[in-house]
Amino acid sequence: MDRRTLIKTFAALAGAQALPLSALMFSRRAQADTLGEARPFSYAWLKGRARALAGEPWKSEEGSLPGSLKHLSWDDYQAIRFLPQEALWRNDENAFQVQLFHLGLYFQSPVHIYEVENGQARELAYQPDYFSYEGEEPLGTLPRDLGYAGFRVHFHTDFERDLVAFLGASYFRAVGSDMQYGLSARGLAIDTGLNREEEFPQFTAFWLEKPAPGSHQMMVYALLDSPSTTGAYAFTMTPGRNMVMKVDVALYPRKPMERVGVAPLTSMYQTGENDRRMANDWRPEIHDSDGLAVHNGQGDWLWRPLVNPRSVRVNSFVDKNPKGFGLLQRDRDFARYQDDGVFYDKRPSAWIEPHGEWGAGSVMLVEIPTRDETFDNIVAFWNPEEPLEPGNEYLYSYTLTWGEEPPRQPVALATVQATRTGLGGVIGQKREYFSWRFAVDFAGGPLPLLADDAEVEPLITASRGRVEITSARPLASIDGYRAMFDLVPDDSLEPIDLRLQLKLGDQVLTETWLYQYIPPPEHERA
Repeated sequence: MDRRTLIKTFAALAGAQALPLSALMFSRRAQADTLGEARPFSYAWLKGRARALAGEPWKSEEGSLPGSLKHLSWDDYQAIRFLPQEALWRNDENAFQVQLFHLGLYFQSPVHIYEVENGQARELAYQPDYFSYEGEEPLGTLPRDLGYAGFRVHFHTDFERDLVAFLGASYFRAVGSDMQYGLSARGLAIDTGLNREEEFPQFTAFWLEKPAPGSHQMMVYALLDSPSTTGAYAFTMTPGRNMVMKVDVALYPRKPMERVGVAPLTSMYQTGENDRRMANDWRPEIHDSDGLAVHNGQGDWLWRPLVNPRSVRVNSFVDKNPKGFGLLQRDRDFARYQDDGVFYDKRPSAWIEPHGEWGAGSVMLVEIPTRDETFDNIVAFWNPEEPLEPGNEYLYSYTLTWGEEPPRQPVALATVQATRTGLGGVIGQKREYFSWRFAVDFAGGPLPLLADDAEVEPLITASRGRVEITSARPLASIDGYRAMFDLVPDDSLEPIDLRLQLKLGDQVLTETWLYQYIPPPEHERA
């Protein structure tokens, strides 16, 4: 199953409204129906469990479902809907409620979900009465220890729409005040962007800690398992204008891994103002995110616009002790998208802020070709320089913030507002050779304070080829500046790395714009 199919499925589920059943006139969830006796639970216990599990052979539970669930059609799976009146904590005057996702179709591995109260954990039993079903194929009698596929969290400000959803492998996502899902996060990425099949670790169990009365914070714990590693996770979730998650991770490798992605984010970019290769849709732009932002360990702010490449691209931004990185949707103008169905202008950004020192490594960006918006094709994560070895414990802690505006921005520097590209040369003059034009708009920071005659200069570097026709001039429409230049590539078809800043004398005015341009073959050059 591809990433986007998985995300698309729980997008449909998130928007589904449960159908009432005449036999259900009141809630049966005065308290959760559970399996077995309560057992003590703590994050320390969970880390111990993950460490012990790493010493055992990996065992997949995929395919262990009853046949009636394994072979469900898309329509029949969509016909299974959780009844809101059965939500966990609904009758407890709690600020949070939890609804459960049913197993079946793409979700073949049972996930065990526990409720934690006063340090005691009880597994939630599978209850068919929590769901309505109007599908064609009967589901039959399903066991109480069946488990679930995942869960979603609702908050007292709007119990109709969910704020957070955990569903499929180790995927999860959240919303800010716009209440619009978009990109996703994962517990861990393994071998992403290599020339072999990627490994997808799975959250096999969750522990949901019942919030105290009046609390606007919720704790979720998760056990991660895969052929290569196990892990213990703790999520402290605080809703607001932004959804803020504090994430603590403990990893226990089973075997060496060639490429590990810590704090991975997954998004989609089909077409936009800087990359119109797949601009075959009536909408001018289609993307969940438009760029990767990095605040590196040296304090530099970097912005890399996303592209939909012809072949897989993997870029590494080498760093030590990064201050933050994220996939952002900076362009929030409806007119740029014209989509009144899925509202790309409202898609949240996601920002990772490490706690403590993560050491040497790199922020990696993987861009995968996609023909349409149904496939997630962008992945960003932290890749530690030192390999993670079996028998050791590796601890990571970070804050993951979802919302319209990231919590950290280069306030003293102007930021990139748009990147546009097209054929270079001088209008009205014959083009003697091929060149490609870049127009980069900056706004904010010190730019609105500059005098009209300020001698702003673009500082441009290219790893190969020749840069010409450079300029930087005020752009009144955004109270900022536009930098323009043409790149004349050499005969090689290898990528060309570009770098741009605006300066006034010795003063840097902007964040650093980065781009990777791949020259077209000779027959495609105009």
